[in-house]
Amino acid sequence: MTSTPNVENQAIEKYLRQDRLPHIFCSGCGIGIAMGCFLRAIDRAGMDPDKTAVISGIGCSGRVAGYVKFDSFHTTHGRAIPFATGLKMGNPELNVVVFSGDGDLVAIGGNHLIHAARRNITMTVICINNFNYGMTGGQVGSTSPLEARTTTTPYGNFEAPFNLPYLVSASGATYVARWTVLHIHQLDKAIAEAMVKPGFSFVEVIAPCPTNYGAMNKKPRGLEDLHYYQEKSVIRNGADPKDADIYLNGPILVGKFVDTERPTLWEGLQKVFEKSKRNITTKRLPSTWKEKKSE
Repeated sequence: MTSTPNVENQAIEKYLRQDRLPHIFCSGCGIGIAMGCFLRAIDRAGMDPDKTAVISGIGCSGRVAGYVKFDSFHTTHGRAIPFATGLKMGNPELNVVVFSGDGDLVAIGGNHLIHAARRNITMTVICINNFNYGMTGGQVGSTSPLEARTTTTPYGNFEAPFNLPYLVSASGATYVARWTVLHIHQLDKAIAEAMVKPGFSFVEVIAPCPTNYGAMNKKPRGLEDLHYYQEKSVIRNGADPKDADIYLNGPILVGKFVDTERPTLWEGLQKVFEKSKRNITTKRLPSTWKEKKSE
């Protein structure tokens, strides 16, 4: 009896650079699950791989750009979004996806994140939030919950973290969702919706980092985090993002929070172009310096 090929695995494998595997992700890490959801979402959204670009910054999540079989760019720390902005404005036909982590996108790259949302640049940002700087040793980050232990806060974090859905929605994002890596079908769908949404779309993915963050907070195996997500996740589509704060071992509000419309940066730029054309064609300009002087 022959086995039937796994259609979902085939959908993933055709988009992977097989020569670069195995990946570097630790056992129990959630980044691989999120990457699989992203690759399946490409098919779900009907995206053209030849017109899709994936940009990342530095960090564990940033390594995804090197594993996918698209035009991809591994940029410097915190600079994935400005690079993606230039790419999109230079070629508006591209489907631009930024895939990186909370440290890269929200801490060192936070300024670029809020301004890209403010400008409503058409791109999709997939932010893997594992609550610490996983690649560089597990230091405290801008999303580490209060009282969470990290390698630089061994007695507990005392800095208030960002609520990412609230941050980007307040900055102007037109699509905002959050799911954990346990919710793979919802995450597939959310990424697909985000990629076809005009304007700035943001999908936060809550993922385990058992080697660093998990080990410091009594969850040294990825499976323990998945049980936690199952028990503590509260699905509430349309919830107010200001209610999406995450507390240590507390409930996690997940769902699609924002799906709205407003003019994109490119649309605004096109209006300026059209206005400048009308001004040039309707206003009589002096043909020579002498003509101008005589007037």
